[in-house]
Amino acid sequence: MAIGLGLIGTGFMGKAHALAYRAAGAVFGDLPEVRLARLCDTPRDKAEAMARQFGFDGATDDWRDLVASPDVDIVSVTTPNALHREMALAAIAAGKHVHCEKPMALTLEDAAEMEAAARNAGVRTIVGYNYIHNPAFAHARRLIAGGAIGRPVHFRGIVDEDYQADPELAWTWRARRADAGLGTLGDLGCHLVSMACGLMGPVESLLADTQIIHETRPLADGSGRAAVENEDAASAILRFQSGAQGTLVTSRSAWGRKNRLDFEVHGTKGMIGFSQERMNELQLFVDEGERSRQGFRTILTGPEHPPYGAFCPAAGHQLGFGDLKTIEVASFLRAIADGSPNHPDFTAALSFEAVIHAIDTSAREGRRVHL
Repeated sequence: MAIGLGLIGTGFMGKAHALAYRAAGAVFGDLPEVRLARLCDTPRDKAEAMARQFGFDGATDDWRDLVASPDVDIVSVTTPNALHREMALAAIAAGKHVHCEKPMALTLEDAAEMEAAARNAGVRTIVGYNYIHNPAFAHARRLIAGGAIGRPVHFRGIVDEDYQADPELAWTWRARRADAGLGTLGDLGCHLVSMACGLMGPVESLLADTQIIHETRPLADGSGRAAVENEDAASAILRFQSGAQGTLVTSRSAWGRKNRLDFEVHGTKGMIGFSQERMNELQLFVDEGERSRQGFRTILTGPEHPPYGAFCPAAGHQLGFGDLKTIEVASFLRAIADGSPNHPDFTAALSFEAVIHAIDTSAREGRRVHL
């Protein structure tokens, strides 16, 4: 019997979810059938138009009707941050599996409530950290686990975009804590945390600082300016439970950066480097052989780096952002069908979001925070 998908929201991530659920079966072949059952957006005519475009059977402008619908098994939440908690909790209470975009909620307390509800209800969950589904990232994890660079001792990560770099860009809900929660930490920094934890293990403690670069923004109606309440940039010094150290830097006001998500892992025998803007490449340096011949090697992802081969039989032909979402969806569908583990579920995502909220706490209180 087909698994029914209910999608709430049709923006950037809503479209990414719709395309991924449509593509997953064709790409992987071993997944349960998915029926695009219901789509929700407002106003109603927009919902109906997007349902036709995406291929959904029905449309509604009331998300509660979608959650209650008997033909919906998975509720996909791709709405603005402030709506995640209420929608996810309602879906869990209705016995639905939940695919929620990050961040889970505005506060760590709300995210913890969502995690506990899902765990107690026994439903499956996944959060949209699709960058960690990159075959290049998976290969980096294998290399580190296999000792290719020795003992990991330091992580350096940067995630930057410039969508808030212009000081005259109009004020939006993203600038208000009651609507967006954290700023660059909740939007960008959490992705970097998911990578850091995936490569280095849990964070033990951190010391951080944050900055509001543009303290006010003009209102769209021209009536004045409004305050920006959350951070444009953040920096943190980390200590991992393993004893390794690291740094995280993130900015949503970094001119020229479109999707810079870079990391380096330094080990006792070498290092690994990655840049999301060159997402099909991994840089590896190993201290082996004659020093005169040593240097970085570029590893181009290909069929030898699963699940790249499910998309393309030839190396160097490149995967894209949407393909990572398809891999994310495939792992979720397998988990629902056969009980296999999927990552990151609400429990894992809660640990990521504990780090970004600890960064915020450290910056506001001027102290090291232990997790």
